[in-house]
Amino acid sequence: MTTWRADDPGDAVRIGPAGWLLALARGAALGTVTYGGLMVLLAVRLVERPLAGSDRPVSPLVTRTVCRLAFPIIGMRYAVSGEPMRQHGAVVANHASWLDIFSLNACQSVYFVSKSEVAGWPLIGWLARATGTAFIARDPKAAKAQQVLFEERIRAGHKLLFFPEGTSTDGLRVLPFKSTLFAAFYSHGLDRIMLIQPVSVIYRAPEGRGPRFYGWWGDMSFGAHLVKTLAQWRQGSVEVVFHPPVRVDAFPSRKELARFCEEAVRGTVRDTLGDGYRE
Repeated sequence: MTTWRADDPGDAVRIGPAGWLLALARGAALGTVTYGGLMVLLAVRLVERPLAGSDRPVSPLVTRTVCRLAFPIIGMRYAVSGEPMRQHGAVVANHASWLDIFSLNACQSVYFVSKSEVAGWPLIGWLARATGTAFIARDPKAAKAQQVLFEERIRAGHKLLFFPEGTSTDGLRVLPFKSTLFAAFYSHGLDRIMLIQPVSVIYRAPEGRGPRFYGWWGDMSFGAHLVKTLAQWRQGSVEVVFHPPVRVDAFPSRKELARFCEEAVRGTVRDTLGDGYRE
């Protein structure tokens, strides 16, 4: 899995004493809502698991509520265009920030696909496992087992969400979509029952800040980026744009499907950012 790097590091932001106090207050509120919600989710799963098995009819609603509450806590404006699909399938989106997890979870019930290392991260890994994240390894030898896992989850009605760029960016561009993960959609007849929905995630920086303010990429520290975001008095916004879902079997190969999704996502990001878009 590659890591995208800009020609220069992210914009430095000086945080004064008042900013630190604001970051602490928002951080405490966000942590309380997030991990309080996790406790509720785990309690729901105690009942949900024996009654529904791999199906999760209620617990994703807890995740959606927590993620939706994150934006008024942070102070960011949040908007959604289009409609999340209701059919079996998967969602693919561009990846610009850790905020994508909140942005994409707040308006739909999905299960993220993430690199296996995340499972071991303190607190975040615990949260990811509890919310049903599907973890993938970088080892090519694990590809077959991962494909089986994807099939099982999709047939169970889980809507998986992939970031086909394979890395996060500064939010001002969309990288080529890797077609590797799309191969799972063409096995054992899944292509005849599945739909794919492309989604564009677009961030607008706070007034007076650089356009890459919310971008999180390369070797950036999560903690430092979190504090910078929470300490910002006047926040920007994020918009999630749902494109019409398409049938997998309408495309003869994973590469053509990946290319179609990439063009749909890039087109909206480019049109929305205008001159701010970077190739």
